[in-house]
Amino acid sequence: MSESKVMTAQEAVSRFISDGDLLTMGGFSTSRRPYGLAREIIRQGKKGIYLEGGSSGGDIDMLIGAGCIRAMIASYAANSGYSMVCRRFRAAIEQGTILFDDYSLDVHTIAYHGAALGLPYMPVKNMLGSDLVNTWGISREERAKHPKLPALKYVIQENPFKAGDVLCLVPTPDIDVACIHVQTAGPDGTCRIEGPQFQDADIAVAAKHTIVSCEEIVSDEEIRRRPGENTLPGLCVDAVVHLPYGAHPSQCYGRYDYDSRSLWEYEDISKTQESFDAFIRDSVMGSDHAKYLDGIGAARLLALSVDKEYGYVKGMKRSRKAVMGGK
Repeated sequence: MSESKVMTAQEAVSRFISDGDLLTMGGFSTSRRPYGLAREIIRQGKKGIYLEGGSSGGDIDMLIGAGCIRAMIASYAANSGYSMVCRRFRAAIEQGTILFDDYSLDVHTIAYHGAALGLPYMPVKNMLGSDLVNTWGISREERAKHPKLPALKYVIQENPFKAGDVLCLVPTPDIDVACIHVQTAGPDGTCRIEGPQFQDADIAVAAKHTIVSCEEIVSDEEIRRRPGENTLPGLCVDAVVHLPYGAHPSQCYGRYDYDSRSLWEYEDISKTQESFDAFIRDSVMGSDHAKYLDGIGAARLLALSVDKEYGYVKGMKRSRKAVMGGK
């Protein structure tokens, strides 16, 4: 019988995430984001986090607005379809309250795969000829003050195997903790991602510690019956947290759709730091995941259940006008 890794979100975050860690969050923009774990990080007041964002969403925006993030390496942060750029993220960049540097989205994906392979850097061509190479968001001098950041954004080098061919060498992240949300997990940490996996398997393999929140926990015997459908073995996972609707308000493939109302409301709430702080105080602090779901309401959550044939909710209102009544 394998050792159970099942624990609460409070236990997992307290045990595996420390101030100043380099953290990555799974999912993609508004798909399968680990919102439940992000809220717990905020509740516990984690600070000074170095964040590898890739394609980031509202969970990252909440961590920034709550003052958890010291530096961020990302390609963008947006609740796609609801905000062009997440508002607390944008404010932090414009006001200089966090350090920030960016790579192209495909380069992030390549770098995460390199990290999973244990490589220190990956050679790419994707950013050559663009301003992503010409501009450094975090200077060499500033990077020297932060051991969690790579010393250089990149190195331009001639291909040693082909004269005249130029490569951009990008560092791979040394990830302390990865947080991902999955549909199904076993007590030993074996987990199954349905639908697009994005970078989740790579960051889970690369990280020193991985926290998995899940829609359901099944027995070890059950999840091993169809091993070809499993995404990660238990040896890659340190904590399994049962958090139904743990990706809300983003969607979770095969389970529930985007909560457009919540996403449009957050777009308004996050416009100012004052309204955002009130939101965190009322909806995150002094609460837990169960109370958060109670605030959304069972009827609204059930209405997000996807049609199994289509994979989404047919006829769901998604536009701002349709959802928010002409605001």
